[in-house]
Amino acid sequence: MVESRREAEAEAEAEAEAEAAQEMREEEEALNMKEKKVSSTKLSRVGSLNLEAGNVTFSRIHSHNNNVDWWTTLILAFQSVGIIYGDIGTSPLYVFSSTFPDGISHSEDILGVLSLIIYTLLLIPMFKYVFIVLWANDNGDGGTFALYSLICRYAKVSLIPNEQPEDRQLSNYKLELPSNQLKRAQKIKEKLENSKTAQLVLFLVTILGTSMVTGDGVLTPCISDAVMGISIAILIVLFYVQRFGTDKVGYSFAPIIIVWFLFISGIGLYNLFKYDTGVLKAFNPKYIVDYFKRNGKKGWVSLGGVVLCITGTEAMFADLGHFNVRAVQISCSGIVFPTLLAAYSGQAAYLVKFPGDVGNTFYASIPDPLYWPTFVIAVAAAIIASQAMISGAFAIISQSLSLGCFPRVKVVHTSAKYEGQVYIPEINYLLMITCIIGTATFKTTTNIGNAYGIAVVAVMIITTCMLTLIMLVIWKTSIWWIVLFFVIFGSIEGLYLSSVLFKFVEGGYLPLTFSVVLMLIMGVWHYVHKKRYMFELNNKVSSDFIRDLALNPNINRVPGIGLLYSELVQGIPPIFRHFITNMPSIHSVLVFVSIKSIPINKVDMAERFLFRLVEPRDYRMFCCVVRYGYNDVIDGPEVFERHLLDHLKEYIRHEYFIRERQQPNEEVVEPVNIQHSTVIVNKDGKVEGESLQQHNHPTSHLSSPRSRSIQSFNVANSPNRIISGHIQGAEEEMQFVQKAMENGVVYLLGEAEVRTEQNSSLFKRIVVNHAYNFLRKNFSQGEKVLGIPRSRLLRVGMTYEI
Repeated sequence: MVESRREAEAEAEAEAEAEAAQEMREEEEALNMKEKKVSSTKLSRVGSLNLEAGNVTFSRIHSHNNNVDWWTTLILAFQSVGIIYGDIGTSPLYVFSSTFPDGISHSEDILGVLSLIIYTLLLIPMFKYVFIVLWANDNGDGGTFALYSLICRYAKVSLIPNEQPEDRQLSNYKLELPSNQLKRAQKIKEKLENSKTAQLVLFLVTILGTSMVTGDGVLTPCISDAVMGISIAILIVLFYVQRFGTDKVGYSFAPIIIVWFLFISGIGLYNLFKYDTGVLKAFNPKYIVDYFKRNGKKGWVSLGGVVLCITGTEAMFADLGHFNVRAVQISCSGIVFPTLLAAYSGQAAYLVKFPGDVGNTFYASIPDPLYWPTFVIAVAAAIIASQAMISGAFAIISQSLSLGCFPRVKVVHTSAKYEGQVYIPEINYLLMITCIIGTATFKTTTNIGNAYGIAVVAVMIITTCMLTLIMLVIWKTSIWWIVLFFVIFGSIEGLYLSSVLFKFVEGGYLPLTFSVVLMLIMGVWHYVHKKRYMFELNNKVSSDFIRDLALNPNINRVPGIGLLYSELVQGIPPIFRHFITNMPSIHSVLVFVSIKSIPINKVDMAERFLFRLVEPRDYRMFCCVVRYGYNDVIDGPEVFERHLLDHLKEYIRHEYFIRERQQPNEEVVEPVNIQHSTVIVNKDGKVEGESLQQHNHPTSHLSSPRSRSIQSFNVANSPNRIISGHIQGAEEEMQFVQKAMENGVVYLLGEAEVRTEQNSSLFKRIVVNHAYNFLRKNFSQGEKVLGIPRSRLLRVGMTYEI
C-alpha cells in the first residue's frame, strides 16, 4: 500500500511538473505572440486572403529529388538514355557532312575538326551542363522557365506581381540560400527590382530562349532523314501519334536508343582500329589552332557544322524533371560521352582513308553486313529524337501558359507517372505544318543544319547569361568563378553563334522568324494579361457593396453552390457587380475562385486551397485561391469539386473553433498550427492532442484549412459549452454546405472583352483591339482549359477599357 501511495505521489508530482513546464511554454509563446501582433484592421486593408498563406509544412513533394537510393538512380540513368539523348545521339548522321560541304581540302583538317568535336563535347555538355547547369533546377525541373522562376522568386522582377501573400513560403517556393549575405548580391537584386528595363529585358530573354527551344522542336524532325519524301511521310505519322502521349510513343522505344548507341560505338571502334588509330592525336588541342591557321575564314564558317555535334544538349536540362541530377550525370558521362567519342573518332579514321565520302560519312563507314540493320535503327532513333524535342516544345508551351505568357490552349496530360508529359493539339498541328514546310523548303540536311545551328547556340547563350545572374544573386558564388564561367562558355558559344549567323540567308532565318512570331504572341498576350489584371485589381468590388447586397430584399438566394471564376486574387472581381445588376440572384453558397499560377513546378494538395470568409458571415460567401505550379494538372470538375468542398468544410470547422475560443477585444494572432481537424480540450480548458503543433508565426484568422492556426487561451470557466457550441455551429454550417453541394454546382465564368480607351495610341489599339482579341478568339476558351462542364456553365460578359 505504501509503495502504491509513493508511486501515485511520484506520478502526481511528475504531472504537476509537466503542467508547470507547459504553462511556462504557453507564457513564452504568448509573449512572443504579443511582440509580433498584427491587427485585424491591418489585415483587412491588405486585401489579400491572408498573411499566413505561406505558413505551411515544408515537405519535399517533388518525386525527382536527389535523395533516392543508388539503385533507383541507376534505373533512372538507364531510362534517361532513351528519353534525353536521342537528338545528340543521332548527330553523327550529319556533323562531318555539314562541316565539309565542299569536300576535304587537307588531310590534317580531319584531325582539326575531330579535335573541335572532342573539346566541344567535353566543355559544353559535360562541364557546363552536367556539372553546373543541372544544379540550377527548380525543385527538380529544368529549362529556361525554371531559371526565370528562380530569379523571380528571389527578386521582385516578375511583370505580374508574384510576391503576394498567396505566393510566399510554399514548400517549393522558399529558397534555401547561403548564410553569407554578400553586398554584391543585394545590390544586383535592388537594381533588378528598381529597373523596369531590366525586368523587361529578362522577360524578353526568357521568352526568346523558350521560342528557340520550340524552334528545335520544329527543326529536329526535319533533319532526321536525308530523303525529303520519306521525311514528310515520317513527320505526318509522327505528329499523328502524338495524341497517345510521350510515355507510350517515346518511352516504349527507349531500348532502341540503347541499341543505337551500341551500334555507333561498335562501328566507330571498328573503323578506328581498321583504318587509322592515329586520329586519336586529335585529343591534342594544337590541331585546333593549326586548323584555323590553315583555313582562316573558311575554318570559322565550318564551325556551323561542328556545333551540330551538341544538338539536343539543352534537353538534358529541359527534361530533368523526369529523372534527377545524379541520374543524368551518370548517363551522360558514363554512356553518352564515351559512345559519341568512339563514333566520331571512327568516322574520322574512315575519312582519312576515304576523304571523298565526306558527303555521306556515316552510312559509307558502316560495314556491309551491318548496313541495313543500322539504317533501320538510325531511322527509328531519329524518330525518337524528334519525339523528345516535340514533347519538350509541348512542355515549354504549357509552362508559358501557366505563367500568363501564352493564349489559352488545351493541355492534355498523357502520363500518370510523369507530370511534365503533355500533349497540346493546337501546337501539335502547328508544329506539323511548320515542319513539313521546312522540310520541303530546305530539302537537304545541310541546309536544315544551317538553320538548326542558330536555334541550338542561341538557347545555350541565354542559359549561360541567366545562370550567371543566378550565380551572382542567388548562389552568391565567388566573383572569380563567375567570371571564369562566363568568359569561357560565353566566348565559345559566342564564336559558334557568329559562325551560324553567317549562314543566315542559307536557312538561318527560319528559327529566328519562328522565334520572333512566338515572341510577339507571348509578348502581346502577357502585356494585355497584365493590364487586364491591374484593371480588375483597381476596380474590385468594395466591402460596402457586399454589405448593402446582404441587406437588399430583392436579391434572391437559389439552392446550390456557385463558383465564380476570376483571375483576381486580392478581392472580389468587378464582373460580380455586373452579374448582380443583370441577374439579381445568388446561390446559397457562393465561392469566388481564382486559379493562381505560382512560378514553381508543383504545389502540394495540402497547400493548394486558401479561403477567406466574405463578411457578413451568415451570407455564406467565400474567396478561394487555388494555387497550381506550372507542372500541376488542373483537375476535372468532379475531382475539383470534391477537393474544394473538403477543404471548405475543414476551413469552416477551424474558423468556428477560432471564433468560439476568441477572447473579447483580443486581436487574432495565432502561433500554433493545427495539422488535423480534430481538436481536444480537457477539463482544465487546455488544448491537447497530437493534432496541435506549435509555431511562433503571427497569422490572421483568414487561412488555409490545412495551415489553420489557433491561439492558446484559458477557457476553464465554460469549456464544455464553448466546445459544444463550436462543434454544433460548425456541423450545421458544414451540413448546409454539403446540402448545397447536393443541390448542384454551377460555374460562373467571366468573359471580359478588353478594349483600349478612347485616347489610346495607334500602337496600343493594334496590340489590344486586334492582335490580342484575334488570339483570344482563335484559341481555346476558358471552360475548355479549366475543364468546366458546359451543361453547368453560365457566362457573364463585360467590357474592360484599359
